[in-house]
Amino acid sequence: MTGRDRSQPYRLTRPDLAALPNYVPGRSPADLARDLGLAEAIKLASNEVPFGPLPGVVEAIAEAAAGTHRYPDMAVVALREALAERYGVTADRVATGCGSVALAEHLVRVTSLPGDEVLYSWRSFEAYPIVTATSGATSVRVPNTEGHGHDLPAMLAAITDRTRLILVCNPNNPTGTSLRRAELDRFMDSVPDDVLVVFDEAYREFVTDPDVPDALLAYGDRPNVVVLRTLSKAWGLAGLRIGFLIAHPEVAATVRKVVTAFSSNSLAQAGALAALTQAEEVRRRCALVVAERDRVTEALRKLLPEVPESQANFVWLPLPGVPGQGDRAAEFARTCEARGVIVRPFAGEGVRVTIGTPAENDAFLAVAETAL
Repeated sequence: MTGRDRSQPYRLTRPDLAALPNYVPGRSPADLARDLGLAEAIKLASNEVPFGPLPGVVEAIAEAAAGTHRYPDMAVVALREALAERYGVTADRVATGCGSVALAEHLVRVTSLPGDEVLYSWRSFEAYPIVTATSGATSVRVPNTEGHGHDLPAMLAAITDRTRLILVCNPNNPTGTSLRRAELDRFMDSVPDDVLVVFDEAYREFVTDPDVPDALLAYGDRPNVVVLRTLSKAWGLAGLRIGFLIAHPEVAATVRKVVTAFSSNSLAQAGALAALTQAEEVRRRCALVVAERDRVTEALRKLLPEVPESQANFVWLPLPGVPGQGDRAAEFARTCEARGVIVRPFAGEGVRVTIGTPAENDAFLAVAETAL
């Protein structure tokens, strides 16, 4: 037998993944309520919308449940065609997956080999380092600006001949900041044609600033552009995990090759088709979220003037670490949890707070006034 020296220590998994951070989900409100002896706790940590499923979704899922002994449509034909019609593209440009995060992972897989580079702003979506590392590619993190957004000139300067993919999160998660048309035009005109630019627009439906472009309309005709969207946020399907991308037909077809077979399950497909008929209700709900977002931002700025403008369904509290004062973000989150409100801390950087119902937001603001 040949191979490694079996007298030496070994690992059964890749050693480079040992230092990779775990994705951190929001804490269960039921667990917190039980720990505190409360009737219920408030969860403002996962960027969900608080209004329940859209009309018709539950009924569509119940009807589809009768066929769960059969495999779903692996090609996701009906849903891809519905998405194509809604967004004014052909179905061959659409791919679906288990949330937009899964599609981001597939995009890294179809573009990058070990030694290739994936470029993104940091802090941005916490899954980016994970999906990059799992493909063996190298993360290139460009620090955010002082205003907590993407530094596009610095990102351009970081491009090398090994750069295969650039992730642009707009609005940015977790800071809520957005990139505007003029700066993005300059950026896109300078990115090499052989580098894929992925616009992660999971929060597009909450954007109200007319200068923040819809990447599909602004850049979707470019072969090296992919637009990621999700039905988990504004469309209220977080529990069903349906994301989609729109790309050049060749890119979309390659992604469909590597998507895990049957990962868009039959209940998710049925729920998504029903949700897509409710565009007007989605707009109404988004308007409610935006109104509360503006109210919460105004109230927080009286306590913490550095809170940036958000174009998403959450707000960012910059709480960087101060030597000798511990982790302010973690301390703030613990204070909130002690009062039955779950928020999402990012160690040494800040706290992300999802916009909930008016009552939930009032409860959070009452805690924030004490904590800040």
